[in-house]
Amino acid sequence: MNKERVVASKTSRPTGAEQVETFLAALDHPLKPVIVALREVILSADPSIAEGIKWNAPSFYTTEHFATFHLRAKDGVKIMMHLGAKPRDTAQTGIAINDPAGLLQWLAKDRASATFRDLNEVEARRDTFVGIIRQWIKYV
Repeated sequence: MNKERVVASKTSRPTGAEQVETFLAALDHPLKPVIVALREVILSADPSIAEGIKWNAPSFYTTEHFATFHLRAKDGVKIMMHLGAKPRDTAQTGIAINDPAGLLQWLAKDRASATFRDLNEVEARRDTFVGIIRQWIKYV
């Protein structure tokens, strides 16, 4: 009797970037070009930034998640800026972000959002948003 040995193949889990690529490929959203452009802006802000899917949307992290797309907003594409899941002292004292253009709408002392309505706005506020991201990731 000849028994063939069956070797289980290792299935690798998709990387965070692969998960986001798959998510975006399937995404039907009227502002998809804005979402794609914002993803590039966030990833370009610092080489330590990685991505994945969290809360059913693209999310970005260094040591903790700090920014997540909010794709159901009615007034544009929102990026929710936060400090991850771990409680931090900054929840009480707040964080200091230099935002002279007023891009952030503060939701709490440690959470804010930034809204982008079209590609022109993404391009016009690119440098400001990159500066905000670089400041923000120092807190995570």
